Amino acid sequence: MFEGFERRQIRTSGTTINLVKGGGGPPLLLLHGYPQTHVMWHKIAPRLAEDFSVVVADLRGYGDSGKPPGDPEHFNYSKRAMAQDQVEVMQQLGYETFRVAGHDRGARVSHRMALDHPQRVTQLALLDIIPTHKMFSTVNKEMATNTYHWFFLIQPYDFPERIIGASADYFLRHRFQRGPGAAEAFPKETVDEYARCFCEPAAIHATCEDYRAGASIDLVHDEADMDKKVTCPLLALWSARGYVGRTHDVLQVWRERATDVRGHSLPCGHHLPEEMPTETYAALKSFFLNQG
Repeated sequence: MFEGFERRQIRTSGTTINLVKGGGGPPLLLLHGYPQTHVMWHKIAPRLAEDFSVVVADLRGYGDSGKPPGDPEHFNYSKRAMAQDQVEVMQQLGYETFRVAGHDRGARVSHRMALDHPQRVTQLALLDIIPTHKMFSTVNKEMATNTYHWFFLIQPYDFPERIIGASADYFLRHRFQRGPGAAEAFPKETVDEYARCFCEPAAIHATCEDYRAGASIDLVHDEADMDKKVTCPLLALWSARGYVGRTHDVLQVWRERATDVRGHSLPCGHHLPEEMPTETYAALKSFFLNQG
């Protein structure tokens, strides 16, 4: 995977970020979701590298990036801190401005990045999310059932860490071995890599802290910015079958939080870049080359 890409570890003010970099052209940062790593982009990044200088990074706490300890306010895993890491990475690579595409947790980091660093982010693509604040303000039975892990992972330390740690490999693999087409979407070598990175205690703790931050300090930051909108062009892509797509008018939700929004659903599950890589690639390429 990522043949021809350069592998780097870059020290930021808060931790060390692992990444791969390849291609040429305008800079594009790709960020992954839970409980994955930069590897989730392996079907798309080489194709995007034909037109862009592609940086595919592990978020702090994930993959081979550093895993700072948790703190009482969960700031170390706030989307603000995680976004700051990636801005510093891009600066150290020589990119003062850049495009960003994020999936799942990476999309939440990307949203915060566009709010905190509007002078850096020129275009923003968010895959299968609506804002965190909106998710928590519209909790119902369906949301709690489909995204139960949001409420499990935020339980106080170290209850979820112990439960996951008792069978971490099963917990991880269960997410990627369900439903028709799972074997094609998530090849064994990919899931093996996710498991390698996820199953260590520091990673389990870090990823729980990510969700604890989402239910605490991230909401504080979001509420302080409710009158602040993303000003760069925003592409929203989402799963037609998933919770977000079934229960929300995704474009309307994002138009409440951004000034320039477009997008559409794809007929697949949550993991768009792995389940429908060709369609996801085409949407991202078209947006990043033709908008902004």
